[in-house]
This record gives sequence, structure tokens and C-alpha cells, in this order.
Amino acid sequence: MTMVWFKKFGWIYRPTSVIEGIITILTFLLCLQIFLFVDSNSHSVSDTFYGVFPYIVSYLVVAGWIASKTLNK
Repeated sequence: MTMVWFKKFGWIYRPTSVIEGIITILTFLLCLQIFLFVDSNSHSVSDTFYGVFPYIVSYLVVAGWIASKTLNK
């Protein structure tokens, strides 16, 4: 049984199933939560960027990896 959760759409992946839609929404909500937490404690834009960057990049890399492994070929 092949898992087809994503379809390639240019440089990004578009979810084609409910499971991947949920994973995409959860990834977005995690990124938003990290941004709001870091932004509430930072003093400048660069503080926010440096605080948010490792977490958001990590979340997006994991989501991209899942997308590449469940791609509609």
C-alpha cells in the first residue's frame, strides 16, 4: 500500500489527504506558538529572528521530509 499524502506544487508540497492537512496545520500552529512566545520576550526584530529561526527551520525540515517520503509520484 502506497502512502500518497502530498503532491508536488513547484518548490513546495500540497497536502492531498486529511492526515497531511492535519500535519500541515499542526506544523503551522507550532511555528506560530514559538513565534509568539519568543516575540513576547525579545527586544528587537533580530532577537525574535534569532530565537525563532532554529525551531521553525526544524519544524519545516521535518514536515518537508514527511512530504518527500509520502509524495505522489
